[in-house]
Amino acid sequence: MSTDTFIRAHYAEILYQLAVDKGCSGDALLDAAGLPPRLLRDPDNHLRLDEFERLVRAALDMTGDPALGLHFGERLKFTTHGALSQAAVSSANIEEALQLLIKYYKIRFSSIDLRFFIEGEDAVIELDERVGLGDLRPFLIEALFVSVMDVNSLLFGLKLLYGGSCRISYPEPAYGDEYRRHFYDALTFDTGVNQLRFRKDNLALPMALANPVAKRLAEQQCEEELRSLGARESILIRVRRLLENSGDTLPTMETVAQRLFTTPRTLRRQLQQHDTSFQNLLAEVRLTRAQRMLRQGRRSVDEIAQALGYTDPSNFGRAFRKWTGLSPSAYRAQNGPAD
Repeated sequence: MSTDTFIRAHYAEILYQLAVDKGCSGDALLDAAGLPPRLLRDPDNHLRLDEFERLVRAALDMTGDPALGLHFGERLKFTTHGALSQAAVSSANIEEALQLLIKYYKIRFSSIDLRFFIEGEDAVIELDERVGLGDLRPFLIEALFVSVMDVNSLLFGLKLLYGGSCRISYPEPAYGDEYRRHFYDALTFDTGVNQLRFRKDNLALPMALANPVAKRLAEQQCEEELRSLGARESILIRVRRLLENSGDTLPTMETVAQRLFTTPRTLRRQLQQHDTSFQNLLAEVRLTRAQRMLRQGRRSVDEIAQALGYTDPSNFGRAFRKWTGLSPSAYRAQNGPAD
């Protein structure tokens, strides 16, 4: 759980109203979550992630609805995401819209890592947690995937489902039929990944609401929100983001310090205040990348080791065993690409 990751109060208010509509007392819900009512009244307010987590837990407990994440996602309509949605739907085609979402998604969902890539004939949107949510992981994944599917349905009908699929990392819950209302039969559980896949041929599909002027104005607002978010976030989040968003070569601490307009000594001290170090953060990112590349199956273990900066593949193997208890080959055998 992080106290340095934020979510707009607007999303909390939507969850609050959903719980009330399901019969909860609004006052009791906020009291159980330890949140003052004034926090939700202004949509421009922000909640820390731990505050939003308390609200989610209280709503799950008081509604008794294990599928609450799916129902929350149904309420996250096109207009909910403001400038982010406007910029995406004003893009020329699906590929341009996805690239924009990848660039700015953190202004709405800074607690996840969202990636877009091509794998074979598939275009893939992959979602990972960036902070530990434990048993709340399904709630977050359900809400975001259902929201994405509802927007897709509005714009393209069922076209993107033809030849597409949804892959969920965890086992099918008791309310699995609720998932199929949104994803139909193109749904697989317990895959080790959280992905929405569709035919890469669809990337060229034009957006019905394409408007370059509207896109430019909405993107300017996204940029302003991104700067505001950066000012609010801790050095820990900013370093982790620089590492995650780097290219094939992970940057050194000196390079990261330079990009953050500070010195390596100051950066080291600031990270120590968060009970971590640059090397710890680097190891986290290396593990995430290693797991993703091993699951995708496109590179050999030696190639993955080289991509992660290991000159000796055996050093990568030892590090991976320390992280996961498995060799890279054993991990790939257990978590390789789904059929």
